[in-house]
Amino acid sequence: MNDEITEGTNSGESTMKTLFYNATFFTGRELISNMALLTDGGRITGFADPATVTEEVERIDCKGCLVTAGLIDLQIAGSGGFLFSSNPTPEALAAITRSIVDSGTTGFLVALPTNSAEVYRNAFRTAIENSHPAFMGLHLEGPYISMLKRGAHARELIRKPSVEELSGLLAEAGGSIRMMTVAPEVCTPEIIKLLKDNGITAAAGHSDATFREASEGFAMGIESTTHLFNAMSPLHHRDPGLPGAVFWSESALASIIADGIHVDYTMVAIAKKIMKERLFLVSDAVEENEGGAYQHVRQSDRYTLPDGTLSGARLTMLDAVRNCISHAGIERYEALRMSSLYPAQLIKADDRGVIAPGARADLILLDDSVQIKGVFLNGRMEYKN
Repeated sequence: MNDEITEGTNSGESTMKTLFYNATFFTGRELISNMALLTDGGRITGFADPATVTEEVERIDCKGCLVTAGLIDLQIAGSGGFLFSSNPTPEALAAITRSIVDSGTTGFLVALPTNSAEVYRNAFRTAIENSHPAFMGLHLEGPYISMLKRGAHARELIRKPSVEELSGLLAEAGGSIRMMTVAPEVCTPEIIKLLKDNGITAAAGHSDATFREASEGFAMGIESTTHLFNAMSPLHHRDPGLPGAVFWSESALASIIADGIHVDYTMVAIAKKIMKERLFLVSDAVEENEGGAYQHVRQSDRYTLPDGTLSGARLTMLDAVRNCISHAGIERYEALRMSSLYPAQLIKADDRGVIAPGARADLILLDDSVQIKGVFLNGRMEYKN
């Protein structure tokens, strides 16, 4: 396989038709070979025999790469030198976005841990006023979580939910919140309904819920579980806890951090065997940070609090994909679905995570070692290796 991807001539946002050829395409559901992919104005048109395409198009020689949908990360707190919660500014968001897109993630939610009213206010303003095709909104982790399972979250900022307070928070957010992690044992049905009515995906996490409490949370409308096994009640033979409840559920999904540190790879494999397509990947990545409520110290393979407590992953989504393949026995294309199709489906982003007519032309090019060779966002080349 040649290393260099041939660039087309269009340097701005793709407004003309583009043809991607000399590749194997993984659509999220099937492999397609000996065909070319056509895009138009940043959207996917479909497949065609490259020999029959005679109209004027920008041609991208993919040099034998695997082309698949860009990855989707529903929980990343920082990258590119910035932890967003400590610097919720346009500059930080731009740097985080650039770093994430270059790694192959073309859609993401910025995770904001339990925080002060001022940080929330600034984060909402930045999210509302700064659009980017890869930035899909905010994932609020907290503040309505368990004190016992707070993990690295600031104890003094955790609050008990009320409909009045949550309504005010959502009004101030102006539609910028896409997902929210809550502890089901502290939430009433009215709280979960309010999230759902505002188009927000509710996830159970940082929770000490019993099996019964967690199951009731899923029945109320909680649709997912945040970083399975971490910061939650354990899977125990006398009370299966939150992990047991999501295993038992027929519909709830769960994210997992596949770095071999937050979760042993054998447990990743066990969870995958039980949950099948309901298990998806997140990076839960943070960035080194010395000030504010969240101080993260960069270690060789993880981030910790100054006291050594595990606080976040040093991981990209593509790292997680490779780890699943190499260490958890998960088939390559299923690992790619876990990092694209499944998270997109959870938050109802139907035009992401898949190569299909009408979907966004967010594409990544991978070599045989699942290394990035190119990234296209809205049909425009963003990165080339």
